[in-house]
Parts: sequence; structure tokens; C-alpha cells
Amino acid sequence: MQNRCTTVIAFPYRLSVARCVGISGSSSDIEELLFERGVIVSYETVRRWCDKFGACFAHRVKASRRKPGTTWHLDEVFVTLRGEPYLLWRAVDQHGAELDILLQKHRDKAATKRFLKRVLAACSEAPRRIVTDQLRSYRAAKAEIPALACVKHVFVKASARVNNRAENTH
Repeated sequence: MQNRCTTVIAFPYRLSVARCVGISGSSSDIEELLFERGVIVSYETVRRWCDKFGACFAHRVKASRRKPGTTWHLDEVFVTLRGEPYLLWRAVDQHGAELDILLQKHRDKAATKRFLKRVLAACSEAPRRIVTDQLRSYRAAKAEIPALACVKHVFVKASARVNNRAENTH
């Protein structure tokens, strides 16, 4: 009997913490989801579960994600925020998994270098191949980063956007 109670108690908090971490829903939404399954809890209980177990759960989910692929597709796109133009830099691996995003004002070598270092820090190992458009700052920034010295650099024509996975996602 005690094992059954433990299972019943363990089920709602895992579900509610998973919902808190994975879905942007309120505690009352999660409370209603659990009520539909026959579990009666208050939204305050759900909030406490998220505070107590949320960080650990998110860390385990992040650790269990697939390792990034060996081919990275890099791209930048202009976006307007509050009337000012910004560049949204994106890195995607060959599986379509997003590696990193960075919003910057500039499109020069320093901005590209900052983005490449950030992507390298987020990933465990350097790629074998990088696919980019013909922006010259990619080549200049890659030459200054020692971890990318042996990486093959493939350029895609600007008109052939279908070949770059990062282009396909926006």
C-alpha cells in the first residue's frame, strides 16, 4: 500500500514540474490538468514543486539532449525591434537542432567572432564543417579562432537559400 501511495504522490509532481519547465503554462493550468486526472492539489503546491524540482529537472533534460552534429549551418537575418535594426545570428546543426541564437547590432568581424565563440562554448566539440553564406566576416572571424582552424568552410550562394538549414528555419 505504501508503494502505491508513493507512486501516486510522485506522479503528480513529476508531471507538474515537467509542465512548468517544458510548457509556458500557469500553475492553475497545471492544477486543472492534474484535477482531470483525479489528483487534487492547489496551485501553490504546484508552484512549490516547480521551485523545488524545476532546476534539477531542466538540468537532466538538457544533459540528455542529443549531441550537436558535425556540420553547423550559420546564418544572420535582420530584424526590427523598437524601430531599430538588429541582426539575429543563428547556428543550426545538420539535424536541424538549434545550437545558439544571438541578437546584435553589428555585422562585422568582431560580431561574428563573438557569435562563433559563444556557439563553441555552448557545444562540447568543434564541428568538422561550417556552412555559411558569402559574408566575408565569417572567414575573417574563423581565421582568428584556433579551435576552428581545421574546420572546413563551405559557402552557399545567396540565391540558393534552400541549401542552408539555418535559412530554412526563418
